[in-house]
Amino acid sequence: MADNVDVVEGCRLPVLRKNQENEDEWPLAEILSVKEIPGRKLYYVHYIDFNKRLDEWVTPDRLDMKKLQFPKKEAKTPTKNGLPGSRPSSPEREVVSAHSTAGYSSQTLTCCNSKLRFNGTARRLMASQPGRKRKANCGGTDEDSQDSSDGIPSAPRMTGSLVSDRSHDDIVTRMKNIDCIELGRHRLKPWYFSPYPQELTTLPVLYLCEFCLKYLKSLKCLQRHLTKCNLRHPPGNEIYRKGTISFFEIDGRKNKTYSQNLCLLAKCFLDHKTLYYDTDPFLFYVMTEYDSKGFHIVGYFSKEKESTEDYNVACILTLPPYQRRGYGKLLIEFSYELSKVEGKTGTPEKPLSDLGLLSYRSYWSQTILEILMDLKPDNGERPQITINEISEITSVKKEDVISTLQYLNLINYYKGQYILTLSEDIVDGHERAMQKRHLRIDPKCLHFTPKDWSKRGKW
Repeated sequence: MADNVDVVEGCRLPVLRKNQENEDEWPLAEILSVKEIPGRKLYYVHYIDFNKRLDEWVTPDRLDMKKLQFPKKEAKTPTKNGLPGSRPSSPEREVVSAHSTAGYSSQTLTCCNSKLRFNGTARRLMASQPGRKRKANCGGTDEDSQDSSDGIPSAPRMTGSLVSDRSHDDIVTRMKNIDCIELGRHRLKPWYFSPYPQELTTLPVLYLCEFCLKYLKSLKCLQRHLTKCNLRHPPGNEIYRKGTISFFEIDGRKNKTYSQNLCLLAKCFLDHKTLYYDTDPFLFYVMTEYDSKGFHIVGYFSKEKESTEDYNVACILTLPPYQRRGYGKLLIEFSYELSKVEGKTGTPEKPLSDLGLLSYRSYWSQTILEILMDLKPDNGERPQITINEISEITSVKKEDVISTLQYLNLINYYKGQYILTLSEDIVDGHERAMQKRHLRIDPKCLHFTPKDWSKRGKW
């Protein structure tokens, strides 16, 4: 038993857990913390090569003491003040070194202005620009997507790990500090650390007002707050409504408290984010679902008012009760509709998290395949389109268009030409995915006027 051996922080050993098939498995885990409660000890473990959201407190009987590995002593390396790997401009900045879609060769980019055309019944697209052959597959990821399967060829592991830089971690931020959050009719189990006030971290439940996101320590305090809180929707302007779905635009400078509370909530479900309280440079777009009690938050994305790198999303999240229901793609689609109104192409801030990468790849794949399959012959000639034209139609940055074509294994090089072939499997998978995709943005319901933030001084 673990109580008879001095198991300390940093030890590694197999720990019993249930997998998705509810079967026992013994993955290697690291002890991050030990605490004593009356009668026994509890151990906070991180499963090596698994996502941090699976970290948990376990009892001694789940530890395999026969394979206990004690921590090796390592020389401590000094770190700079502040939070390494982050830029102070973002309220919730990605610092994870995940799979990136950047880094395209000049050979691939040369075909951006070349005409791509269908070649007979094989649904083959051809580009006339010559160049060297390159591998078509740009790599995969290991995590489950927030949306349902879309028929795109991939086999993600359901409990994969993030490729990350741990240099900025300490033992406090590596452990979940909030046990449970009550938000409206939902009870949420946080996945990661979030810097809520220390005195709230010992509560069995943290209560949030679902309209202003103010955090409170008890149900009685929440009930008293609700008698005084006049909000029944997020602050800011409602810029989209169709059916029960609405989007609200919130200025991080004008609605500072709400924006900070939103970031605190989001941090519970976003790993490797550095949370800053300067929300002034950001706009927040909150998606809600309406019923007789008000507008209930479903998810959101944030966006820099001025981005020098064409980012149209800084951070994006669908809350867990609404995941795998198509809301993630709806958020992504809305971000590109805003880019279309602005007359720009956009891309999410890199690098993407594992969940984010899969969601974006799925959206990009469906969007691009939708265009390619809808092409019609022109005066008896095979239909033609350039990568730049795809980018202009969708507002998806051309680098993301190219990486998606590579990911789908559509790009081949044959006799001096880039040839894009849509296989029947790709076509059938796409058609099945689009039949399941019921939630779509209707541009006619969007009432949005872009602002020129460069002329507005300090926002």
